[in-house]
Amino acid sequence: MDHIFGFIGLGLIGGSIAKGIKRSMPSAKIMAYMRTRSKLERAHEDGIVDVILEGVTEELRECDVVFLCTPVEYNARYLETVRPFLRSGAILTDVGSTKSDIHRVVTELDMEDCFIGSHPMAGSEKTGYENATDHLLENAYYIITPTAKTRQEDIYRMVTVAHLIGSIPIVLDCEEHDRIAAAISHLPHIIASSLVNLVRDSDSPDEMMKRLAAGGFKDITRIASSSPVMWEQICMTNTDNIISMLEAYIHSLEDTLEDLKEHNGSAINQLFDSSRTYRNSFVSTSRGSVTPDYSFTADVVDEPGAISTLSAILSARGINIKNIGINHIRDHGEGALKVSFYDRESMELAWKQLLKFNYQLIRFQ
Repeated sequence: MDHIFGFIGLGLIGGSIAKGIKRSMPSAKIMAYMRTRSKLERAHEDGIVDVILEGVTEELRECDVVFLCTPVEYNARYLETVRPFLRSGAILTDVGSTKSDIHRVVTELDMEDCFIGSHPMAGSEKTGYENATDHLLENAYYIITPTAKTRQEDIYRMVTVAHLIGSIPIVLDCEEHDRIAAAISHLPHIIASSLVNLVRDSDSPDEMMKRLAAGGFKDITRIASSSPVMWEQICMTNTDNIISMLEAYIHSLEDTLEDLKEHNGSAINQLFDSSRTYRNSFVSTSRGSVTPDYSFTADVVDEPGAISTLSAILSARGINIKNIGINHIRDHGEGALKVSFYDRESMELAWKQLLKFNYQLIRFQ
């Protein structure tokens, strides 16, 4: 297994990959460069980065794998800069969420023999190295997009890297990846942002819509809090696929609008029935582009001590709670308290413990 890794950019994803590598392979040597020196120094203090690079320099020749972890637009620009410092047999990869654009540049630069695209399908509304964790990419799909000249042994090396950080590797053609990403990631972000803006523009002066926004609305618009700069670049590098999916979505909304105008109850029923059946068939253990919400709700009586009692039960078992909040609107049968945790294991332990004390608990789907 390769032991020396280079990083150009060390934000949320790059930092999480580096931390995941160090957790599984403490002997690995990691060198990194980014414009914000203070974050590199923090990573060095954390024991994650062994060598702070002053730029794209000769030191990269030591690396077995070099990760491009800057925004998608800049990753392509770094290709030519990094190429002179790649040793023979080294792999250059990126972590961008669009792949066809950078693969096109790779082909133009005749770098297909050393480049393999990748896309770790996990993330957070928060950005930066300070929010990176060694488990962010655990059980997340790690898409690997080889070129026409990629050697099978190099694909295996990237698969091994994905396993090293706890991810689930899947090898895809870069164009197929972008078509899929447009449907399941890029379009949903556009829809979420558009829906938030619709509510903002439709709200009354007393902002009652904003006040009452909860439950399903907050769930489906959570991703609207993501970085505007990042999503502008994604939309500009996967434009054709997004347009195709957006047009299909608009047509489906137009059909639904007509069904509503015609008071076609059976068509509306079919809309919800077919979507429920398909949605319930999804595998729930894999991560998407936003960090999972490890939460459930508890049905409790609104009385003094209710929150402290629940907290004491869990703390007695050493279970860390991320947050406890009151559900002011419970439009899907949720309990009065929403309890959130840092990971699935803590959530499951808390669930079992509270059941012993006869709490009525409701899971999020």
